[in-house]
Amino acid sequence: MFISIVIPTYNRRSILEKCLSALENQFYSSHLEDYEVVVVDDGSTDGTPAWLKTEASRFPHVRLIEQEHGGPALGRNLGVEHSQGDVILFIDSDLVVTNSFLQFHSRALMRAWESQGNRYCFTYGSVINTSNFDHPTSEPHKLRDISWAYFATGNVAIDKQILEKAGLFDPSFRLYGWEDLELGERLRHMGVKLIKCPNAVGYHWHPALSLEQIPSLIRVEKERAKMGLVFFRKHPTLRVRFIIQFTFIHRILWDLLTLRGLLNERSLRPLLVFLIRRGYPGLAMELLRLPLNRISVREMFREAVIKGLI
Repeated sequence: MFISIVIPTYNRRSILEKCLSALENQFYSSHLEDYEVVVVDDGSTDGTPAWLKTEASRFPHVRLIEQEHGGPALGRNLGVEHSQGDVILFIDSDLVVTNSFLQFHSRALMRAWESQGNRYCFTYGSVINTSNFDHPTSEPHKLRDISWAYFATGNVAIDKQILEKAGLFDPSFRLYGWEDLELGERLRHMGVKLIKCPNAVGYHWHPALSLEQIPSLIRVEKERAKMGLVFFRKHPTLRVRFIIQFTFIHRILWDLLTLRGLLNERSLRPLLVFLIRRGYPGLAMELLRLPLNRISVREMFREAVIKGLI
């Protein structure tokens, strides 16, 4: 098979270099004939396109596609449009993979195609979260790395024709979140099976929590809430309600866990500072998720009232 790895990117030049370097060192196998890396720059302002053009000799598998800033859904669709492979593999530009990454995806896909007698399946690899920029692949697997998502584009491979039959990504998801899971709902309705591929490991880098990140994290949660309602309007089911946390159960849950908002990003600040200074930014982030989830759920209900959904 020929794999096209589609990577949308926006202002991620430093970690993108590690991502692409890892992809240039892939092992081949009898299942994997060749591969390409289609990088779609989403209007970056950090010099990513110019850097890629300058460093083209370092990344012979890479092809650069540029678009005006329009979000990852548009970027992934453009990458698929320009791809040459019969299999599309989506990863994010802050993912650093192992040398056997493509080998495991291709082997699992081939075996699934042979056992099913068709290509109605996709492989879903492992994603390990890390804040270790210098050595991201040294991070151990953690309980919080387990994902229950059906189709998440951080590490997933699928036959190109099946993907195109499903209709690709909906470009109305212009803000952060849910465009991949929405496509996953369409694939699920088509009978496309999820094949776990735990040996295809990617290490998802993100900077360790700092207090300066909090306004941005709040903005992202509000964007997720808005996009969650786009998801729900396309698939108004109980399943999707639970996926996006658009239920009164979730509203009550996050109210209880935050003592009706008494535990918020401001009241938690001293404890967050203490944990960060003691070298526990991961624990601080897990604590901050309590008010962040409440913000997302409350924003979703507020938007739903405005749009007449409740």
